[in-house]
Amino acid sequence: MFTINVEKECGCFKKSPYDNNMSFESKDDALIQAQTMVNHMNTKFCQKHEFELSEDGQNFSIAMDMRQQQAHSGCCGGGHCS
Repeated sequence: MFTINVEKECGCFKKSPYDNNMSFESKDDALIQAQTMVNHMNTKFCQKHEFELSEDGQNFSIAMDMRQQQAHSGCCGGGHCS
């Protein structure tokens, strides 16, 4: 049995169609599902967190961390501030 574990469930995850601790008979099926989840979580969730996939034997873990904020110089990027 191969399991996908989400280490911390944020509000976006709780509202999503995904379940924590999903189990699969096939490693390939588990890996495909875990990669799909991480991609969806990193692109469709609120962008406050960043999600990363790791593998440990029969377990796939999805870790959550605060997303790095980009430095803002005050320029709008329109090319007229210089």
